[in-house]
Amino acid sequence: MLTHRLFARVIRRGDLTITYADGRKRRYGDGHGEPIGVRLTDRATERKLLVNPKLAFGEAYMDGRMVIEEGDLEALLTLAIGNMSHLENHGLFRWLEIAEQALRRLVSFNPVDRSRKNVHHHYDLSRGLYDLFLDADRQYSCGYYATEATDLEQAQRDKKLHIAAKLKLDRPNLKILDIGCGWGGLALYLAETAEAEVLGITLSTEQLALARERARQRGLDKRVRFELIDYRHLEGSFDRIVSVGMFEHVGPAHYRTFFDRIAELLRPDGVALVHSIGSTHAPTATNPWLRKYIFPGGYTPSLSEVLPAVERSGLWTADIEILRLHYAKTLRDWHNRFMANWDKAAALYDERFCRMWEFYLVGCELSFRQMGQMVFQLQMARDVEALPITRDYLFDWEHQRLGKSERRRAPAKPAHAAE
Repeated sequence: MLTHRLFARVIRRGDLTITYADGRKRRYGDGHGEPIGVRLTDRATERKLLVNPKLAFGEAYMDGRMVIEEGDLEALLTLAIGNMSHLENHGLFRWLEIAEQALRRLVSFNPVDRSRKNVHHHYDLSRGLYDLFLDADRQYSCGYYATEATDLEQAQRDKKLHIAAKLKLDRPNLKILDIGCGWGGLALYLAETAEAEVLGITLSTEQLALARERARQRGLDKRVRFELIDYRHLEGSFDRIVSVGMFEHVGPAHYRTFFDRIAELLRPDGVALVHSIGSTHAPTATNPWLRKYIFPGGYTPSLSEVLPAVERSGLWTADIEILRLHYAKTLRDWHNRFMANWDKAAALYDERFCRMWEFYLVGCELSFRQMGQMVFQLQMARDVEALPITRDYLFDWEHQRLGKSERRRAPAKPAHAAE
């Protein structure tokens, strides 16, 4: 049986038992670790796992054709990641890796029309879905976990505070552009925190409608505007430009255009900040399951791809911060909330969708813990003197705001700690 031979060659670590469609059971790995039991319900699934395992694995789970009978999804994915190198080095699948690498720029090529379609696929889902797992402000990007006691709500408040500090909001009435504004939470925060005038742009009709509604409800619609427009079509000039969680949808073929547009839109003394998922590895293709079902056109950049485009734009790279495990913690909190609301999500969509979303959240968390994913915050300026020459202003600004209204909670003292 070809599938058995493949797993015997690839699964060398862990303790995995597979029950095949004909009832036969086979055990794989070195027997160490948590026992995991999986049942494959049909021969077609076995064949698909042979042809394209990285795509078929997620499809089999979301379709209910791969059933976990012992252990859980996190344990199964951890085992799979631990044996990934054996799969990628297997002669039968090297050609898949080579093909994916060769096509990575093509499948992440995102002209305006394709960008709109890709955004609609993920961000125009039901409002009710995002209510089930995001924080109250609907921040759909990496939080900032300042302490072990930080929860999701505080992490997202601290993320906004951290970004605002890097934008150096040193005077009122700054004109700020938010590229990929989501549901408007950051734009509204900047308007309130710095008395700024903010333009948020998005390609999602659902996000646009809710962002405008939130601005009206908070009495900020005169200070904050939201528009449905691609960054490539925008005109004007801005004191500050920020983009959070949008750069992953740009694609390497458009990096030069993206940073050129920032340079063109930014005033001479302006400051810009891009917050994005990144990779610590050399450039590699997006996982085919994630690209097909969750983020079509999505691509995780390596800094080696990003910085040359910044250099050619003429922008100064003023600061780079790498957030290593913050997104893993964010995804864990999202996953816990989603699982607690599984029945509500199933009522909005169905059980298959819920398994798909679970696979997405768990898989992405593990990619930050075990596969070299991280978040980078890239601060840029047009003028070498636009920012102070030390980072003290960041801490001073944050501490000042925390002292007023957003004090972070200190870790809880253990019950046995000495007084």
